[in-house]
Amino acid sequence: MASFDILRRYRAPTGDTPWKRVVRWLRRRLPMGLYARSLLIVIIPMVLLQSVVAFVFMERHWQLVTQRLSAAVTGDIAAVIDLIDAMPASDYSNIVRIARDRLNLSISIEPDGDLPAPRPKPFFEILDQILSEEISDQIRKPFWIDTVGNSDLVEVRIKLDDQRILRVYARRSQAYASNTHIFIVWMVGASLVLLAIAILFLRGQIRPILALAKAAESFGKGQKIDDFSPRGAEEIRRAGLAFIQMRERIERQIEQRTAMLTGVSHDLRTILTRFKLQLALAGDSADLDNLNQDVADMQSMLEGYLAFARGEAEEDVGQLKLSDLMNRLALEGELHDKAVTTSIEGDDNIRVRPNAFTRLVANLASNAYRYANTVHIDAKHSSKWLTITVDDDGPGIPERSRDDVFKPFFRLDEARNLDSSGTGLGLAIALDIARSHGGNVTLSDSPMGGLRAMVRVPV
Repeated sequence: MASFDILRRYRAPTGDTPWKRVVRWLRRRLPMGLYARSLLIVIIPMVLLQSVVAFVFMERHWQLVTQRLSAAVTGDIAAVIDLIDAMPASDYSNIVRIARDRLNLSISIEPDGDLPAPRPKPFFEILDQILSEEISDQIRKPFWIDTVGNSDLVEVRIKLDDQRILRVYARRSQAYASNTHIFIVWMVGASLVLLAIAILFLRGQIRPILALAKAAESFGKGQKIDDFSPRGAEEIRRAGLAFIQMRERIERQIEQRTAMLTGVSHDLRTILTRFKLQLALAGDSADLDNLNQDVADMQSMLEGYLAFARGEAEEDVGQLKLSDLMNRLALEGELHDKAVTTSIEGDDNIRVRPNAFTRLVANLASNAYRYANTVHIDAKHSSKWLTITVDDDGPGIPERSRDDVFKPFFRLDEARNLDSSGTGLGLAIALDIARSHGGNVTLSDSPMGGLRAMVRVPV
């Protein structure tokens, strides 16, 4: 996160153009997950391609077929009109029969009459437009058509030269490409099948990435991950193998450090034991009191340093009750004659390394007990984070020194005078345990006037 802040800080200033505002708006509304973004990469080109294909089909193929069908029907009607003009009225029955049997048209001739009023044109009806144009071009007589509705028939009325009305009924499929919806159904159906296949394959490719992220997160929290194995594409397998190798190197380094410090502590403890034995044989003397105190301080510093270096790494994750932890801290505050209040918000049970986490919070609380009279400890357990805040009314720590106090053996004599029992490792151990849980410890000003120490770890 710090690297991103640095990049933003030193990035060259640019103008806020409308295009950049649109890009920022899209980024805020696009999904952040890799699975959702992968689906968008598949869906968006598919939708664009189908839209272009459908537009070209509707604009070219559908219109061309409808135009040719309407021209054929109009030509048949024109031929019927020519037959009516060429034959006497007694032969109209033959014309009706020919139109029905040969042209699939149902016609009737009405005596003198007028055409109905024009019907309102539909908003999007390609048949009405094309059929009207064909009748105007081929027949060139007053006409009235009815193509609106779900009927399978199209009605055409034409006013002949002798004021008679020719009524023609044709099937809609004769003048209109009515099976176009089949193309749309096949296109949409095939797209849905392809999308379902893409979803199945994407889930199979995303699952190893999620497993790798979960394993890295668990390792960052100090939890064991025995069931992780690289799977998926070659690049994902390589990333998984690199993670396993990194984890093994870190674990070996921790084991080597712990083994080395165990050996060193054993040797130093042997020497300290000899010192204590020689002092005990020397008897009680006021001249030896300072030497006894130095040996005790060395023993305390050795134990503290060993605990810091070990970091409780060998402890397994388990359940810890916040209420038990708070009761323990309150009891410790009473033993130090301090006014201690606690509060808990959220679930009482947490999954941490119990001993290490207890030591983390106890170190922060002991630091507050040492320099303050009133202490408040607050715990908030949400669905994603566990936050523990320790506020006191002590002298506090200057802001410029809040990063240095986490260094091992650092003593801040300006703000908080450490007593003889301090080793300078309390906050260093607290930070080490918090980071081993995937969290952090931060220091700030407390509303009570002293120091606020906040522990925030993911759950």
